[in-house]
Amino acid sequence: MAQEKGYWRAESSTAQSITGDIGFSGEKMSINFTGFVIAQIRSLEPGEVSAVFDADSSGGGSGNLYRLNIPAAKKFLHKNTLCGTEDVQWMATYVVGRSLKIAFFSGPKMPVFTLTEIGNSTDLCGTFSYVR
Repeated sequence: MAQEKGYWRAESSTAQSITGDIGFSGEKMSINFTGFVIAQIRSLEPGEVSAVFDADSSGGGSGNLYRLNIPAAKKFLHKNTLCGTEDVQWMATYVVGRSLKIAFFSGPKMPVFTLTEIGNSTDLCGTFSYVR
């Protein structure tokens, strides 16, 4: 969790149009001034990070899987939601240097982080990029 901690500026077009800037502190993350409780489940393996974020698994950095609950009815910037009519229940993060990538997932089952599963996933809501 220490890697994600702090304030992050929206970099990707999806982050700029949906979440805006975000922040992590303790057991919470804030999106557009709304706090959500998060619980770290486990660290991601380099191959899992590569499958989700199309990142070079030898490029360093670290990833984590979190459990959270962001209701489908919660609207963010421009009245956008994170996952359409689905509640967001999982979040994968990847921090390398001054860059943070986040993938949000719906569904009660823990996401499987392989290229095949991610490619066929109906639970992947979207990926977002942030910088410091």
